[in-house]
Amino acid sequence: MGELRVASIASLTPLEELDQDPFLVDSRSQYAMCARWAAERGYVVTRELLVHRLRTDHQSLWADVEAGLVDLFVAPSRRVLERALASVDEFVRECARRGVRLETAGLDEPLYDAGMKAQVHRRLSMPTAGYDGC
Repeated sequence: MGELRVASIASLTPLEELDQDPFLVDSRSQYAMCARWAAERGYVVTRELLVHRLRTDHQSLWADVEAGLVDLFVAPSRRVLERALASVDEFVRECARRGVRLETAGLDEPLYDAGMKAQVHRRLSMPTAGYDGC
């Protein structure tokens, strides 16, 4: 078997929650954490899912698995999964039923200062203006 193909799961959290919980709003950092986790293991991220309270039976979770393009799911943490999925426990059971691994990266979340929050805010509030957060 070649390298494992990973679908990373990030939470779609409203910008209004930036001050309260910036990491849940900052999907870019969530994806980066998953990509780092995958790269450290020699895996490759082939799909990025950005979801909020998605039901376990939703086709977007399983399309790439069924097509043989994804071997496992990774999320930054359990709390990201709790925001991204309607039921983490149901998702865990469905992954087991389908023989698909589910992992959490378990890396430290970034500590957000005012500048980092402002950068996330600009990136998410001006996507149509071509601002990419750099």
